[in-house]
Amino acid sequence: MTTGPITPQIIHFTIPLIIGNFCMLTYNATDSIIVGRFIGANALAAVGAAGPIMNIVLFLIVGICLGMSVLMGNFFGAGDIEKLKREISTALIAGSVFTLAIVILGLTFSHVILKLLHTPAEILDDATLFLRIIFVGMIFTFIYSIYASTLRSMGNSRASLYFLIASALLNVILDLLFVAVFKLGIAGAACATVIAEALSALFCIIYVRKRIPFLRYTRHEFVFDRSLLRDTIKYSTTTAMQQITLHIGKLLVQGAVNPLGVFSIAAFNAVNKVDDFVMVAQQNIAHATTGFIAQNKGGEKIDRIRKGFYTGVKIELIYSLAMMVIIYFFCGQFVTGFVGNKGTKVVDSGVQYLKIMSFLYLLPALTNIIQGYFRGLGRMKMTLICTSTQVVGRVVSAYLLAPYLGLKGIAWACMIGWLCMLAYELPPFIKTWKGKT
Repeated sequence: MTTGPITPQIIHFTIPLIIGNFCMLTYNATDSIIVGRFIGANALAAVGAAGPIMNIVLFLIVGICLGMSVLMGNFFGAGDIEKLKREISTALIAGSVFTLAIVILGLTFSHVILKLLHTPAEILDDATLFLRIIFVGMIFTFIYSIYASTLRSMGNSRASLYFLIASALLNVILDLLFVAVFKLGIAGAACATVIAEALSALFCIIYVRKRIPFLRYTRHEFVFDRSLLRDTIKYSTTTAMQQITLHIGKLLVQGAVNPLGVFSIAAFNAVNKVDDFVMVAQQNIAHATTGFIAQNKGGEKIDRIRKGFYTGVKIELIYSLAMMVIIYFFCGQFVTGFVGNKGTKVVDSGVQYLKIMSFLYLLPALTNIIQGYFRGLGRMKMTLICTSTQVVGRVVSAYLLAPYLGLKGIAWACMIGWLCMLAYELPPFIKTWKGKT
């Protein structure tokens, strides 16, 4: 991306990222829609209460695998296949042990964590059951993530995307079968997700064994390299922290929502899914801009860095303005899509939240693109601190406003968090822009 038209390059880089992330969001959204429409508001609230905990663990695993993929890419680019294989086997062994520990902790403490978050008693058992089944499936999530990271480190991002699409479609089919036909309730929705994750992991394993012969292991090649483990941990820690900081914030905000009651929890679960689908594209535009800036920084093409950033800003603004209009005028239909006609209170509360949020989507668009700029320059600590600032502002505001304003208070808390983030990151952004670039 160091030569040629800038806008098409950023758009073409963004689209596969959006598709992949939309497929990941489909897992949770499908559970919520089918549970809300075929079981009811209580079940939707139970899935919503379990969601933030599930996402923290999910993105912790994804972040760790992203860090591992950096080393894999270095070894593959250097043509050191032996070291690449040692890194993969070390990552698989260490990651499997870590994930297994997470599964055991999740099975043991799910009920306790949900109680600490003030989950209402009437949905506590269902939320615990859903979360425990999901935790069992985390081992498959890790296997898929590590193999997908391996493929991407070698320049193959399409194979893992195809497998993710296939598993997302399978999740929809199994959700309908288990929940709507077999009437297995919330446990059926969780089992559908786990089975779909297991198959996506299996597809990745088969693909690597069939199509990448040099990654087939003999008994003596599958080793645990302690020196590589130290490097892997170093690379993975920052990426993992970046991935989960925002979701820890969501978990804490869920603690502010839970005392508002079942209908508010159900509505928050529905509108969170809408927010996720809007904001994941904003994040992916920023990720594409990061890649563009990083390549041109390496080539010392300062003028293209500036033009690439401006292009990213324009794409973010055009997209966000379009989403503002769509969400504002169709927010009722979006919320009804999750709960059907079974929850008038849920729909009303969700609509009030989304009408406010629709006017705020420009703020995360700006914070994301500035984050992408810092990442492209290699200033990873800055992005972590900025995200942490946003989370603190949002969480504190949520606990202060929610008791008086309900879900509307949660929306205003989001605004406060984003403004805190902008206040922190704008001065160093301006300084960097005027200085180095």
